[in-house]
Amino acid sequence: MSAPKRPPSEEPAEIPMKKMNDMKDKRNVVALILARGGSKGIPLKNIKKLAGVPLIGWVLRAAIDSGLFDSVWVSTDHAEIEKIAKSFGAEVHIRSPEVSKDSSTSLETIQEFVELNPGVDVVCNIQATSPCLHPFHLRDALKFITEDRYDSVFSVVRRHQFRWKEVKQGSCEETKPLNLDPKKRPRRQDWDGELCENGSFYFATTSLIREGQLQGGKMAYYEMQPQYSVDIDIDIDWPVAEQRVLRYGYFGKVMRLMFCKVSGCLTDGRFNFSASGKTSVSIHSRDIEGLRRLQKEGVTVFLLTCSQDPIGPALVKKLSEKMGFEVLKVGENPLVDLRSIMKERGLKWNDVAYMGNDEADVIWLNLSGLSGVPVGAPVDAANAAKYSCQQAAGMGAVREFSEYIIRKKREAESHQAAGIDSGNATASSNAIDPGNATASSNAIDPGNATASSNAIEPGNATASSGSIDSGIEMASSNDIDPGNPSASLNDFGSGNGIRGCFPRHSKKKGNSSQC
Repeated sequence: MSAPKRPPSEEPAEIPMKKMNDMKDKRNVVALILARGGSKGIPLKNIKKLAGVPLIGWVLRAAIDSGLFDSVWVSTDHAEIEKIAKSFGAEVHIRSPEVSKDSSTSLETIQEFVELNPGVDVVCNIQATSPCLHPFHLRDALKFITEDRYDSVFSVVRRHQFRWKEVKQGSCEETKPLNLDPKKRPRRQDWDGELCENGSFYFATTSLIREGQLQGGKMAYYEMQPQYSVDIDIDIDWPVAEQRVLRYGYFGKVMRLMFCKVSGCLTDGRFNFSASGKTSVSIHSRDIEGLRRLQKEGVTVFLLTCSQDPIGPALVKKLSEKMGFEVLKVGENPLVDLRSIMKERGLKWNDVAYMGNDEADVIWLNLSGLSGVPVGAPVDAANAAKYSCQQAAGMGAVREFSEYIIRKKREAESHQAAGIDSGNATASSNAIDPGNATASSNAIDPGNATASSNAIEPGNATASSGSIDSGIEMASSNDIDPGNPSASLNDFGSGNGIRGCFPRHSKKKGNSSQC
């Protein structure tokens, strides 16, 4: 028996952590991402950068920003994964050697977590390799637990693929169709397809988990659209996933303020001294254009200098006058200066983007809602950053990071304004069968109701060039192209799938493979 389809609900603005649980259901609900260090297919897959962000960072961002969970956890046995998980704001469960083996199952690890956290009532096991997960997916699925009193809910995707019985090599047996009648082969539009687990997430009560099940009791499934159903197991999946996540991934909340270091980010860190004692720095025109685009998007930009920078008051004034940005010289305790700016504007760190380039920036890279570093940044800084640029300092990195912030901002605004699954609202009518791995689609960016897939062109030729006699030498806009390598995207995802939640009753047990 099927329950009626749950109607799309409005996308909330910002929901404080725990608020949704406090409204109707007092149970302790946590998110748990399993991420051991011994991945066989792709070494340290869970923290490998996907579109500039550690793979696990995509699901951590969605889980934390959803505001659904009393806490968000990462279960790992690896120090680097632990460090990155904490940088995104997650708590860490250090799993025991007994559940860190190649033969260990996800269920065993989750059971260990539940034993160590007896106050937890509901666990949402989120797969780190599902980077296109959005907060609304989790929100709508959790309603089956908190409102409709289901015991378990798991994600599925609709596939339109005809299946045939496998015949072993050398066997005299003939193959047979498993889900079609070849004499009455249906057209795609005349066939509802089949629902398949996509492994994105599994909600289950802890009482069910203690019984040895992730799926059981009163069960429901939550159907995700194909474009959000991405899984990464082998290297060949990576470039496809990277293109898909740039089109359909969750880019977080709206950024309202950006702090950007001058030395080592906006410039390459070098200073030129003349015989007369004048100091000059070189700044790429594309980077300036990137910051100006941020301003047009309503993001306030502050350029940061410090006492160690040989930039005198006169040059600071020229930077501000010629570029149109406020330049802030931070003191011995930068935290005080930055917090003062944020307090004046009523902002929290989650509203702030920060671009740094060295170990000294690690604390700000960790605190900020979005943070970036140029290519070649020290390991500690790169690990703390939410985004690693492909371009170098002073040669387009700021422009690249600015474009990334704009994509995030538009995605977040689109979700808040639309109040529905944006994949339905804007997907191209020419999108084709998502089950066809060789087909391409011209579906537009579902996070931007008005933009085409080329709406943001990081290599925009309108960036000005030339030199400023104030001592700020502007590099030619033709020197490099810091454009996003994903500017031209060919996705397979159809936007015509149904975003529905159709629960069904069953007593089937199921364990997912170890992550």
